[in-house]
Amino acid sequence: MKHLHSRKRGQTMTEYIIIVVVVALAAIAIVAAFSDTVQSKFRGATEELGGTASSTVDSKQYLKDLGTTTTP
Repeated sequence: MKHLHSRKRGQTMTEYIIIVVVVALAAIAIVAAFSDTVQSKFRGATEELGGTASSTVDSKQYLKDLGTTTTP
């Protein structure tokens, strides 16, 4: 009886992990799909506030300036 209970618990944990992975992959896909749209919205907001689109920070350049590299 004890063995059966621990087996069900392990199965439940595995199911939760699978659900979390699927949700994370969906979130990554959504962000990737809409990244250009979001970036253009921020450019538009920057221009509306009196800045220029070129004054927005490129994330890769920002990381490079910080000394962090995104590629090996």
